Parts: sequence; structure tokens; C-alpha cells
Amino acid sequence: MIDITLQNFESELIQGSSQLPVLLDIWAPWCGPCRTLGPMLERLEIAYAGRFRLAKLDSDAVPEIAAQLSQMFGVRSIPFCVMFVGGQPVDGFVGAVPEAQIREFLDKHVPSGEALEAAEEVAEAEDLLAEGDVETALERLQQAVQTDPANELARFDLVRTLLEAGLLAQAQAAFAPVAAQAIDKITPHARFAALGHWLTACERAAAGLDEAQLRSAITANKRDFDARFALTQSHLARLDFTAAMDELLDIIMRDKAWNGELARKTYVAILELMTKPAPKAQAAEAKGTLEIAGRAIVTPNDPLLDQYRRKLSMALF
Repeated sequence: MIDITLQNFESELIQGSSQLPVLLDIWAPWCGPCRTLGPMLERLEIAYAGRFRLAKLDSDAVPEIAAQLSQMFGVRSIPFCVMFVGGQPVDGFVGAVPEAQIREFLDKHVPSGEALEAAEEVAEAEDLLAEGDVETALERLQQAVQTDPANELARFDLVRTLLEAGLLAQAQAAFAPVAAQAIDKITPHARFAALGHWLTACERAAAGLDEAQLRSAITANKRDFDARFALTQSHLARLDFTAAMDELLDIIMRDKAWNGELARKTYVAILELMTKPAPKAQAAEAKGTLEIAGRAIVTPNDPLLDQYRRKLSMALF
């Protein structure tokens, strides 16, 4: 539990909630219900074993923050609790409500113990991959998926890392539980769909693709799209994403509808594989006035991705 002041609200409340949900308890020494709610929240922070952090704000001592949040949520009384997630105030409740109701509120925003453990393992794996320790990173990712099978980032990173390491059979096994999400006709999962295209390419390459033969077939017939797509899959299997997109562009420019728009769908999948996840929100810079909500960092443009997005747009339209 921490007391929030004007000096630490950005680091502890906004930036802190980008790492772990923070429940802010707005209270005052003269408030009777506050004296009932406060100890209950402190017990719950202990009971939830590090899955969220409790912060307290004396509305008399720091009226600037209390007033902004009260205005934001249309609340005029205390105790007033606000949940911060990802640098943003996302929900709240008013009054000394029963413990069961508070637990229900917390469970909407606080990760499970398994989810929290898996997230920590994914973060460790990302650091290990940056250091070049692929073997240990794979161990962390496999553990994260076992701990929390629903963790989409852990599974995506696991399949991707296995494919990059050339471990096709293991990648197929890791992908199998989410394969249906990749081909769902109503709401396909974009990142899993991208992995599905990549896996298919790796499977075909493993079965045998002769690039020289494919190039000869294309030279003889520019509209041999089967040969050109096979060449695309060969490039994709060996991680040459731009070469794969160049081949796909040729198909798209000549026949956008070929094979159920397979060329366009594969091109979009490669763009998805090359796109880095959006970074977490951070606190806004001080500008002389108090800003409660954090702001999301805008991912810097990737010139290569921008170039290939423009190429696709030109080919389609």
C-alpha cells in the first residue's frame, strides 16, 4: 500500500498501473465509512497476493487529484475507489460496499495468479531473446503457456520462436490448440491467422520445394501463380518476408481474386508477423497542469512496413 501525492502520482499510479492494476482509495480523516473501507481494502491487497496494488489518497491533502477523478466519474462523495489499468482510470465504486462486492469488482480487472505468473515468464523470455538465449527463452515461453493456456501473447511468441528456430513439429503442436481461432470465418484471430499462413509455408517447404525449378516455371509463364505462390512459401519458410511479399504483389497485380484472394491474405499475414505489438501506456509528461490519465505511446513508424503497406494499397486500388 502506498500514499499518493502530487509528487509520486505519475510514477506510482499511472506508470505503476502499466505494470500491475492499482486500486486508488480516495478517503478523508473525517469520513466514517472511509475508516470502515480502508482496513478491508488492505486485507484484500494481502489476500490477492500481489495481483493488484492498493494506493490511498487523502482528498483533503491532495484535492487536485481527487477533484479531477470525481469530475471524471461524476462522483461527489467518499470513499471513492478508482481502478487504474495500463495508465488509465477504467472503473470505480463509491461507498463502503461489502467485501464480496469488492471482490467481484476486483476480479473484473485483476489478473489471475496464473495469468500474472505467465506474463512475468513472457517478459523474461523477451529479455532472453534480446540477449540471444533462445533455448532458455523457449523454456520460459513453454512454461508460460502451460501456466496460462489462454495467454495469447505467450502462445504467439512460443510458436514464432519455434518457427524461427526451425522446430516445425514443436511449433505445430503449440499452435494446434488455437488453430480453430486462426480460421474462424466470422472473427478470425489476426495474429494466429498469420501464424497459420507461416506454418503452412514451413510445412510445404519441409515437404520439398525446388526454387530453381519454380523460377524456371515462372519465367516460362508469368501467370503460373501456383509456382509463384510456392516460391513465396519457400521465402516465408526461411524468414525472407520481403522476398515473399514481392512475389505476392506480382500475383495481386495480375489477379487479385486468385485462389480466393490467397495472395492478399498471405501478404496481410506477413505484415502482421512483421508488426511489433503496441507498447504499454506511459504517463504523460508534466506540462504545468495535472493530467490523471496516461497516454499510449505511438509506435514509431517502420519505414519498411510502411513501404509494403503502400505497395499493397497501390496493387489493390
